[in-house]
Amino acid sequence: MVQLPSGVRHLPGCLDLEAQQSLVDEIRAVVAEAPLYVPAMPRTGKPMRVRMTNCGTLGWVTDKERGYRYQATHPVSGRPWPPIPASLLRLWDEFSSYPHPPEACLVNFYDSDARMGLHQDRDEEEFDAPVVSVSLGDACLFRVGGTKRADRTVSLRLESGDLLLLAGEGRLCHHGVDRIYPGTSTLLKGVGRINLTLRRVTKPA
Repeated sequence: MVQLPSGVRHLPGCLDLEAQQSLVDEIRAVVAEAPLYVPAMPRTGKPMRVRMTNCGTLGWVTDKERGYRYQATHPVSGRPWPPIPASLLRLWDEFSSYPHPPEACLVNFYDSDARMGLHQDRDEEEFDAPVVSVSLGDACLFRVGGTKRADRTVSLRLESGDLLLLAGEGRLCHHGVDRIYPGTSTLLKGVGRINLTLRRVTKPA
């Protein structure tokens, strides 16, 4: 049993196969309206190793010129992000323990070679709200540490249908994805993993 940092909760098998498939269909509709694109790192312009899009009133984006931020429109099409699917809003209501709705859902697609380095989700104004993460498709090796980059890290395998919450003391924990396990799920049409992260961006009025 992996001892996770305080405030980090892993809920394995939270979504059954039918719920996962329904959610994949909803995300495909999101991607049809707001296509996946390759974001770029601030300053260097180096492309990230995942493709991404968003849904909600705000979406997380990054580019060489303006860096990490939230904005109301897709950076390529210029169109507003599509709404967050109702099934994801229900998950937020059930598991977030936060009284206000999420404003953004970041959709990351990992192919078999994609990774995500250790980072903190700290571009939001509201840290009292958790980050609620949903895994779909191939399993991954997820790593999480403390609020300082040098803190000890632990690793666990996230499977399709798992939920992970970063809340309270764990809200600003460093975390990342070290590898994808190709072919461990038949949920998607090919290999790969979809990660959905629900976030509250602004402080409630």
